[in-house]
Amino acid sequence: VMEWTNDSTFPGFILLGFSDQPQLELVLFGVILFLYLMTLLGNATIILVSLLDSKLHNPMYFFLSHLSFLDLCFTSSIIPQLLVNLGSSDKSITYGGCVIQLYVSLALGSTECVLLAVMSYDRYVAVCRPLHYAFVMHPQLCHILAFMAWLSGVATTLIQSTLTLQLPFCDHHQVDHFFCEVPVLIKLACVDTTFNQAELFVASVLFLLVPLSLILISYGHIAQAVLKIKSAIGRRKAFGTCSSHLMVVIIFYGTIIFMYLQPAKSRSKDQGKFVSLFYTIVTPMLNPLIYTLRNKEVKTALKKILRKAL
Repeated sequence: VMEWTNDSTFPGFILLGFSDQPQLELVLFGVILFLYLMTLLGNATIILVSLLDSKLHNPMYFFLSHLSFLDLCFTSSIIPQLLVNLGSSDKSITYGGCVIQLYVSLALGSTECVLLAVMSYDRYVAVCRPLHYAFVMHPQLCHILAFMAWLSGVATTLIQSTLTLQLPFCDHHQVDHFFCEVPVLIKLACVDTTFNQAELFVASVLFLLVPLSLILISYGHIAQAVLKIKSAIGRRKAFGTCSSHLMVVIIFYGTIIFMYLQPAKSRSKDQGKFVSLFYTIVTPMLNPLIYTLRNKEVKTALKKILRKAL
């Protein structure tokens, strides 16, 4: 079997995407372009509001700004290339472009997994230890937690992506997906990939199941604390501060776990593509809507900023 060496002579990849359904490509182009613009607008708004309103200068919105920035960058590392491929007959991506997309998207996705766990800890302290909140979640700790989330994401992508790119790819360089990610690139290798598959599974457990377990433990304690509140208004307020984050966690982890931990043989390739489409564009678009529509502080701050601007 002919092998390509991973150097400057490598011709790149063909991202097949949704080319087997050409009747859908034009529709998908319009829908994805709209969702992408909404994602850019919504997440940029969250970042600006958090920076401009002094009342939002607290740990919750500090981490929310990081989440919005992550979503902006993650989506922008994938969707523009997808739009180009959907809008033309050329489905190719250079080897360098694929490498950049692989490293950036994996680093940002892994960082978001850890960041959501950090945000759940912030809500746990806010609800279960309200009198100690300012002392525990001081600015220095918030910066350390955010830094650790970013560092863990970068570290795992350096290991995972590098191991994947070291594989010798066969002359068949058609990627049956719309972007370069580890599982689909491993399938292109013409050598035994047992080690890479095992490493991918371990990384998925560490960055999906471990953070999700910590989140569930945090919300278990939060639920117990909320039930002990005698006032109905107090319970509603405490639940309101956590429900938005919990919705984001359910949507994000649900789709990612389906993609990375479900046996590949149990789902169709088209099913995998549409699930990937959900967590690469739909989830980042929904996050700012969930936080703004269900959060009075953000809505009040946004109205104040708009009044000043107008």
